[in-house]
Order: sequence, then structure tokens, then C-alpha cells
Amino acid sequence: MRKLVYVILTSLAVALAGCVTINVYFPEAAAQKAADQFIGNVLEGTAPYATPAPKEPTPAVQNDGQHPSAMLLDLLIPSAYAADVPNIRIQTSATEAIRGRMHARFQGALGDLLDSGAVGFTRDGMVAMRDAAKVPLSQRAQANATVADENRDRAALYREIAHANNHPEWESQIRATFAKSWIEKARAGWYYQDASGAWQKK
Repeated sequence: MRKLVYVILTSLAVALAGCVTINVYFPEAAAQKAADQFIGNVLEGTAPYATPAPKEPTPAVQNDGQHPSAMLLDLLIPSAYAADVPNIRIQTSATEAIRGRMHARFQGALGDLLDSGAVGFTRDGMVAMRDAAKVPLSQRAQANATVADENRDRAALYREIAHANNHPEWESQIRATFAKSWIEKARAGWYYQDASGAWQKK
């Protein structure tokens, strides 16, 4: 009889675990906060990263006279929901290297191009030449190279963040989140594209 109860409860645990759908949603609020922090650091170079608090270790499950199948249920079902905790990792050695290059660019050539109105933020999280006539002919090749370097780093950044969080499918959402934040943090006088793609001055 005891064996029969054990088999039934174990089967029930497996069936219930199979019914639990694990949906890992894109943590939009956490991503927005991380994007704001990263971009603020790129533009100003003063805001240090807040190091996320280490996660508390999960206490070991103790057998307080529980039946093994009940313990199995406790182990299976809560763990399915634990995977859905909204959080996002943004600081890796690769993103730090990208941040350093971006900051140097904003303090130099790219900052000058944005200040002049020659370059602006696109609606897809990149930068683009808006008005090449604002750049002297002798400097246009260098200006185009600066834009290309920035866009290469931006694409690598969005991809790296998605991979660092073990969700490469989040790349487009991360890009969209950063695009919004770049525009929100643009300085007065800088240009950006609105939702229709038209250039607007901040």
C-alpha cells in the first residue's frame, strides 16, 4: 500500500511539473534601469555601476518527516517559478571595454559630430550621419569611420548583454530599450529620430 501511494504521488509530481509553463519574460523595467545607468556612464563618465547584491543561497531542503514525493513537489514547482525573477546582467568584461571606447568617442569626435548636428541618434539604437554638409570635406572620411565604429560597438553591446543573460532572443528588445534611453538622455541641441524616422532637435 505504501509503495502504491509513493508511485501515485511521484506520478502526480511529475505530471504537475510537466504542466508548469516556464515563461521567462524580458525584464523591461530592469533593462531600462540598466540602459539608463550604462548610457549615463558613457555620456558623463561619473556614475559608477551599482554592483547587484549577491543572491541569497537557497536554503537546503530539510526532511522534516516529509514524504519523499512531497519533497519532490516542493523542489520541482518552486524552482520553475524561481527562474522567472526579473533581473538583467549588463556588466561583463566585454561591455566594460565597449563602454570605455564609447565614452572616449563621446568625449572626442562623436561628441563634436553630435554637437554640430552632423550626426544624430537613430530610432533603432544606432547613430547616423544626419547632415554631412556640417562636416568639412577633408574630415568626412574620419567622421564616417567614427559613426561606423560607434555602430559596431553598439551592435556588439546589445548582443553581448543578451548573451550574458543567456537569452540571445532578447537582443532586439535590448536594442529597443537602449534606443529609447539614448534619445531620452540626448543633450540639448542633439538630434534624434522620432518614431516615424524624422529628425528632431532635442
